[in-house]
Amino acid sequence: MDTSPADCRQSLLSTRGKLASRGTALAYKMIAERENETVKIEKESSLIIVAKARIWVSEGWQVVITDADGNSYAPAEFDRLLAA
Repeated sequence: MDTSPADCRQSLLSTRGKLASRGTALAYKMIAERENETVKIEKESSLIIVAKARIWVSEGWQVVITDADGNSYAPAEFDRLLAA
């Protein structure tokens, strides 16, 4: 039997695309801005989004996290996301 090796990267990317196209809403969105650059990151976990946001803040970016209800959190309020 002749089998070709699996292209794991391709299958992983196609899975991600299917999940996103199904309309799965992520709970937390981070927007980081510095000079003329903007970066947007979405995650389901408050722990992960806060960890990422703190790193961006430490690098000099202006960061805001928004939850699924539309509430916005500045860096001084990130701990409130972890308490929920």
